[in-house]
Amino acid sequence: MSYTLRGRLESRLAALALPVLAAAALHQWWALELAGLMAAVGLALDLVYHRPIDYQPGWAAIPLGLLELGVVMALVDALGVRAPLRSALVFYAGAWLWAQLLAHALLPLLRESWAEDGGELGARPTLLAAGLLVLPFVGGGAVYWHNLPPLVRLSAGVHQGPLVLDRRVRLVGAPGAVVRGGIVIRHRDVTVSHVRVVGGDYGISVLGVRNVTLDHVTVERARLDGIHIRHASVRVHACTVDMRGVPQGQGIDVSYGLIQGENVVDRCTVIGGRDGIVMHASMGMLTHNNVSATTMTGISMVEMSMGSVAHNTVSGVRGIGILCGDHSMCDIDRNTVAGTRRDDAGGNKMRAGFGLEVEFESEAHVARNNLRANPRPLGVFLGATVDP
Repeated sequence: MSYTLRGRLESRLAALALPVLAAAALHQWWALELAGLMAAVGLALDLVYHRPIDYQPGWAAIPLGLLELGVVMALVDALGVRAPLRSALVFYAGAWLWAQLLAHALLPLLRESWAEDGGELGARPTLLAAGLLVLPFVGGGAVYWHNLPPLVRLSAGVHQGPLVLDRRVRLVGAPGAVVRGGIVIRHRDVTVSHVRVVGGDYGISVLGVRNVTLDHVTVERARLDGIHIRHASVRVHACTVDMRGVPQGQGIDVSYGLIQGENVVDRCTVIGGRDGIVMHASMGMLTHNNVSATTMTGISMVEMSMGSVAHNTVSGVRGIGILCGDHSMCDIDRNTVAGTRRDDAGGNKMRAGFGLEVEFESEAHVARNNLRANPRPLGVFLGATVDP
């Protein structure tokens, strides 16, 4: 098949129309996001394919499809699209099979000159395919906008807490907005962004609810946990938690959320305290975080937790840099752990400055981590297993 540039783009639009409609029918945001990425990647690569591939044999659809899959999944990871891996692969495979059926059977049957015209469909089919492609995104965006929680702006200055959020709301702080005494979230569909919290037993508490987002929040001088998450499903993005001077405090504690769903902590900075980021009996991802100066562990995934610890930087902590423990299943990949310090005061040999530690019947996949200037790079104890 010798495609013209217009033919490539028009055939691509025709092939994408059905997957986009299917994504809209699923009523899952990840499906629309995935379909959008597939459309963007496919159309962009068609521009790249045009000149070097004058003639495209049928078998070339397999390597080109695998290339596009790799690019799409890389973007899914980079952009934080919360698509279940198996579902995403099934969706892509279905879309690819539909594209082959369309190109090799349906389009030649419906338009006899399709191959001779280099894949061009003509004006009306092109407009129809483009309309079918765009309509679900426009409709989905309108529904999303309509269903957003009410917006409340927190003015600059100090607001006395604890501030209790017990209804759907987007709380957005103006520059200089400070809550003294903590924020407590007790309702689903809540977003808190660009707010500084000072003091309180817990800086920000999320209790028993789902679909909560903490975005660009700062917590200082909390007495116990900076961010305290219990029986909830939360995304914490681009936060700063300062626990210096709180020897028994924890920066971010995510606990007992296996039933509620996945928790995500990404691009946060945690300084000081006993534990930096800890996940107990929960499922989620800890990615692109920076943890330093803790006295117990930098990052922990323990008590039958499951998830990924990836692209984090842990430095200058005492005892253990990254811990997978107590029957947990951890994917520990592409982290940097540097300058851990021994903690010999209690005689616990498992706190001898390990960069990574896997213990007590836990299973960990460990790969591509940068461990430097640590007294011990890796420790495996008490029936744990490591799969490199």
